[in-house]
Amino acid sequence: MKERIREILSWYASDNAGTRTNLARLLGHGKLGGTGKLVILPVDQGFEHGPARSFAPNPPGYNPHYHFELAIEAGCNAYAAPLGFLEAGASQYAGMIPLILKLNNHDVLHEDKDPLPAVTGSVKEALRLGCAAVGYTIYPGSAHCVRMYEQLREIAEEAKNSGLAVVVWSYPRGSGLSKEGETAMDVVAYAAQIAAQLGAHIIKVKLPTAHLEQAAAQKVYESEQIPIKTLAERVRHVVQSAFDGRRIVIFSGGAKSDDKNVFEEARAIRDGGGFGSIIGRNSFQRPKVEALKFLQTVMGIYAGEIP
Repeated sequence: MKERIREILSWYASDNAGTRTNLARLLGHGKLGGTGKLVILPVDQGFEHGPARSFAPNPPGYNPHYHFELAIEAGCNAYAAPLGFLEAGASQYAGMIPLILKLNNHDVLHEDKDPLPAVTGSVKEALRLGCAAVGYTIYPGSAHCVRMYEQLREIAEEAKNSGLAVVVWSYPRGSGLSKEGETAMDVVAYAAQIAAQLGAHIIKVKLPTAHLEQAAAQKVYESEQIPIKTLAERVRHVVQSAFDGRRIVIFSGGAKSDDKNVFEEARAIRDGGGFGSIIGRNSFQRPKVEALKFLQTVMGIYAGEIP
């Protein structure tokens, strides 16, 4: 085991051998294995956004096996999906890539300002499918955030007792925030801190803008002259907010966008001390040959092979 992985595992000393082994599986797999960096393929968009919006741009994506194969061939660290997609291929691709079962999901058929995802999977199902980790979304800023925090506490306790790692999607959203505030610097950093305090091993957040949402926080950012002008500086502050970098923080790829923009974001994540990306639509919404080339470039940036 490489020294960097030993260092990261040392941050989780309270966890049992099973959980630390599964963290090592995630950090040791694929092209970036052993570097301390992660690129994960998440495919929960069929549930979250609907099948046509998710897969019509690249119709092979309607087939669950396509995503297993894409993640495996690209050399991703892991593949994350809801129960149905994992059940559809876990046996056929057993042992070929670490899996993360997404335990809650939210649809857009009844959109509301204060989302509360449904619990759609369990720790027992994650164990049955051979997963290395479970995933769970919280929406800090939602009127229902307390219920989500309490659900996550229970799920995280069961997962850790069962030897699984816990990945938390921490997405500020709700009537308590403006649209701009969902990716504000102070709010994203706060979301990373909340996920860490709730026991996450790996934290997924969106890339922050330089906007400051909370008046009280703005005063501190200005008085302490916290550097947040560049994206790399903002990434560094989010990582700092997750126990001074002692929790793994990865960043969402978001909606499909220009390749140059995604690669520049990856460089900023790398230069700011981030641990990598979790890239869904930017990966699977393009033909596989293009997707593989795209993911290899992102991984090359994180590995330091591409400036």
